[in-house]
Amino acid sequence: MESLGQKLKNAREEKGLSFDEISRETNIAGRYLEALEREDFAAFPGETYVLGFLRNYGETLSLNVPELLSLYRALKIQEQPIPVDTLLKEPSPLPRIIVTVLVILVLLGSIGAGLIFFLKRPGREASAAGARRAPAEYTMNTELLERRFYIGDSLLVPLGENQYKLELSNLGDALSITTPGGLTMLDLSQEVNVDLNNDGSGDLIITAADFAKNDTAAGALLRFQLSAGFQHAEASAPEGALPQETASPSSLSSSTVIFTAGGAYPFTLQTVFQGYCMFRWEILYERDRQGRNEQYFQRANELNIQANNGIRLWASNAQAAKINVIGGGQTAPLELGSAGEVVVADIRWVRDEENRYRLVMMRLE
Repeated sequence: MESLGQKLKNAREEKGLSFDEISRETNIAGRYLEALEREDFAAFPGETYVLGFLRNYGETLSLNVPELLSLYRALKIQEQPIPVDTLLKEPSPLPRIIVTVLVILVLLGSIGAGLIFFLKRPGREASAAGARRAPAEYTMNTELLERRFYIGDSLLVPLGENQYKLELSNLGDALSITTPGGLTMLDLSQEVNVDLNNDGSGDLIITAADFAKNDTAAGALLRFQLSAGFQHAEASAPEGALPQETASPSSLSSSTVIFTAGGAYPFTLQTVFQGYCMFRWEILYERDRQGRNEQYFQRANELNIQANNGIRLWASNAQAAKINVIGGGQTAPLELGSAGEVVVADIRWVRDEENRYRLVMMRLE
């Protein structure tokens, strides 16, 4: 029976296709296509990417996608069928004897270990207490801080007269950081721009520089850098109120203006996906709708997002997301970026110097 990688390779060679040709067709980097054929799943940022790329690659090669996914899962759980002739053989008494001896040895060892534990318990408890690491708290006094954090460690970031606390809360396939705006998750080498004071603009860029997945003892090397144009703490707007930020002419000139109006109004992002894309979004300025949403989309999938004030978007393959912005009886197309480009952008209402409202797209670099 063909292995997963061999099945992909044979199908590609039968069609006479190169990795470059398939990469152009699927928007999947060639190194990931090669990794699938080598069954090198550690090369991917996460299992979501493996499943998405494998499904796309299989469809391009006209293969049975459910069968490919079954082969992948079998590899993951290391299934190894037992030969029929082995099942039909008479069991040897030797394993039972070995098991009996091992059980006796384990029981004797447990009794001995228990006696040692109770005899030396005070010393052991003191040693364990000394080895237990207390969570550390750091303060960001410079524009850039890089150090290794462990679960429970926290960072205080002073902005204006306020301080904002971030904490490394989990280390698994991805790492989780608790921020004032909620939980932020990062993969290896990924960076995010976090809005600490909920003013609609990023204040702190966090990068997961290095960590071993599911290895809490090793911790994570994190890099924190203040954004170039971060805003100091201000009084927060009333619940549900529209943003009162006044945009400078220079910021408007570097943004894409979608609508202009005398007042802000709700709008909808209508998105149709032309290819595979990891897409994240969160609603801005609405406390009852906080939290990040994330989904892996395929060709022909659709998504509608409604917001009163603003939306923050993250797309792994920007050209795959074809967006129409609908509001105030108008519809306007919006281009996020090019094929394979990772884009983070805010689509939100701002007020210009003439007190007119503009719905703009601002890319967060």
